[in-house]
Amino acid sequence: MRILIAEDDPVSCYMLEATLAKWGYMAVVTRDGAAALAALQADDAPQIAILDWMMPNLDGVEVCQRLREDPHKKGIYVIMLTARSDKKDIIRGLEIGADDYIIKPFDREELRARIRVGCRLAELQETLAARVAELEEALANVKQLQGILPICSHCKKVRNDENYWEQVESYVATHTEAQFSHSICPDCFDTITRPQIEALKERLRHEV
Repeated sequence: MRILIAEDDPVSCYMLEATLAKWGYMAVVTRDGAAALAALQADDAPQIAILDWMMPNLDGVEVCQRLREDPHKKGIYVIMLTARSDKKDIIRGLEIGADDYIIKPFDREELRARIRVGCRLAELQETLAARVAELEEALANVKQLQGILPICSHCKKVRNDENYWEQVESYVATHTEAQFSHSICPDCFDTITRPQIEALKERLRHEV
């Protein structure tokens, strides 16, 4: 799992990067808010971001707000990591869209637990996105017949969109995923097929 670190303090950044590497995560390091936002808006953006509040160019709050305004990046799990411990700051950070809020100096095990929550949610979102894509593909492949179909009262041919008449099975096969296997219904067997069989038997008897 790739995790973005946005931290302008070199010591704090190094500690975070080393800690994440020890836990088996790959850190994407940025030193200001603009670079962090650019990395998170990329196609291969990390699904978890640890943002410092106070950074050059854009602060963590602005980065989080812009992510939440982007429908394609709203799912990124944002952890605000900051020395601002006032309750009003915590509330503001969560209200602008942060998923979690950790106060410096952070406890490593607490950070690890919060990251694990983010990983589980990121994996769940990926699974749901894959299911949605599969469903959309399936719906795109479904063909449906709608509206009124002109059909001949005698031969039962259907008039298609180009104003040509064609066999009903040909029309249905073109506009749906249905396939046909031909058979004979009981009524047609009694009124058409059986008399033909009897006539054939009679003719064969006379030929013999």
